[in-house]
Amino acid sequence: MGPGRVARLAEIMSATAWALCVAMVVVAGTYVAHAAEAAKGTPAGGDKKKAVLFILTNAATMGSTGKPTGAYLSEITHPYYEFKRAGLEIVFASPKGGVVPLTGIEDARDAESLQFLKDAQLMEALKTTRPLADVKAADYAAIFFPGGHGTMFDLPDSQVVADFTGKFYDAGGVVSAVCHGPAGLVNVKLANGKYLVEGKHVSCFTDSEERAVKLDKAMPFLLESKLEERGAIIAKADNFKMHVVVSERLVTGQNPASAKDVAKEVLLLLKKK
Repeated sequence: MGPGRVARLAEIMSATAWALCVAMVVVAGTYVAHAAEAAKGTPAGGDKKKAVLFILTNAATMGSTGKPTGAYLSEITHPYYEFKRAGLEIVFASPKGGVVPLTGIEDARDAESLQFLKDAQLMEALKTTRPLADVKAADYAAIFFPGGHGTMFDLPDSQVVADFTGKFYDAGGVVSAVCHGPAGLVNVKLANGKYLVEGKHVSCFTDSEERAVKLDKAMPFLLESKLEERGAIIAKADNFKMHVVVSERLVTGQNPASAKDVAKEVLLLLKKK
């Protein structure tokens, strides 16, 4: 090979290497941008069919009792990984935005909860949740309310939660909740003026379970009774047993043992859409 051809080959190789470097920078930049978008509460892929919005509590105390509370860890982690395995993206929101206090950390012994606690990005995401008022409902296929006693102290009285959820259901979205998560549904009304839960089968942390954990006096109301007042048909199992019910596009579960199965039922509904 002559000197001219060698020089030309070197020139081509140099140009190729430069092009590869540029491509890697672009890919890395796109990944960072998508991660930032997701942290802000916008699905990175922009495909609402592949996004689930978790609506969490900001309440850190049980009203005037001062007892610590928040969102229950496994009711976040078990559905989170179930949705992730199905290829869905999850975004965290809350009534005020910002910090979501956690309970149930001391009970975390299962692999998924421990994995979640070790993930610095996920733990940071729970400290920087997006205010629900800034979220576009059209970006999501489903919403999910994890439980924890904290939900009883801010979700029912949040007009933002009520308006967002009612419009979301009216638009054909799937609404789901577990344990105390249905507290976010008690004041949700649809366009027809009826409560979302009216005439639907609903499962939640029962009055019997609340008394069993000796927190019935600390609650602003008993969730099962309140949902019945709103016209819900309560479906329940024995205390602390797994129980999930699907009623139209509403999926609810009774307690922490039901969290993963709520996610599974949501996935089945989404496949039918």
